[in-house]
Amino acid sequence: MKKIKEFQELVGYQFKSEGLLRQAFTHSSYANEKRMKKHSDNERLEFLGDAVLEIISSEFLYKNYPDQPEGELTKLRASIVCEPTLAICANELGLGDYLFLGKGEDRTGGRTRKSILSDALEAVIGAIYLDGGFASAKEFVEKYIMTDIDHKQLFYDSKTILQEIVQGGHETVDYVLTGESGPDHDKSFTVEVHVRGKRLSTGTGHTKKAAEQEAAYRALLLIRDKKGSLECT
Repeated sequence: MKKIKEFQELVGYQFKSEGLLRQAFTHSSYANEKRMKKHSDNERLEFLGDAVLEIISSEFLYKNYPDQPEGELTKLRASIVCEPTLAICANELGLGDYLFLGKGEDRTGGRTRKSILSDALEAVIGAIYLDGGFASAKEFVEKYIMTDIDHKQLFYDSKTILQEIVQGGHETVDYVLTGESGPDHDKSFTVEVHVRGKRLSTGTGHTKKAAEQEAAYRALLLIRDKKGSLECT
C-alpha cells in the first residue's frame, strides 16, 4: 500500500513486517467502522511504544545532561513525552496523512487532533521496536523526537516560565476565555493571555488548559524574539 511504503521511505526504516506499521496507523474508529478483529487498532502498540519511549528518552537525557539532577531530568523527560510535544513531532513527520481513521473521526479533524497524533507516534515506536528491536526504535526516537529539547521544554513549561518572568517584573498574568465552539465531545477554546491589562497573545485548544498553555507559549516566543532571551528586564 502506498501509505505504508511512503512512510518507510520518509523515516528511513524498512519494516520486515509491514502489517505492524499498518496497525500502528489504524485508529480504533477505523477498526470499528470496518468491523476488524479485536486488537486490530493501534492501542496495544501505543501502550508498548510509550514504555519504549520512556526508557530511550531517559537514557538519552542521562547521558547528554550529566550535570542535571534527577528532578530536572524528570521535568525534561516529561516535556518530551507529553501529548502536545509528541503531536508536534508527529506533525513534523506529517503522520496525520498516513492514519486510517473512521469517516466521522476524519470529518471532525482527527488527523490534526493532538491525542490521536501522539498516540499514533507512540504506536509507530512500538511497531519499530517489535519489528527491528531496541536499536532500531532508539535510532527513530533520537532522530525524530529527541531533538530541539530546549524548545520542547519551553512549550511544556510555558505557563510556569511566563509566570516567573512576569513576576520578576512585579506583574501578574491573566488568562481570558474569548471563544468556545464545537460540539461537547470536540470543543475548541480560545484564550488570550494579558499582562498589565494588555493582550500578549492568543491560544486555542480542546481544553481551556491547553488553550492557556498555547497562549503562554506564543507569548514567550514574542518575548524571546523581542529581547533575545527569556529574562525579564
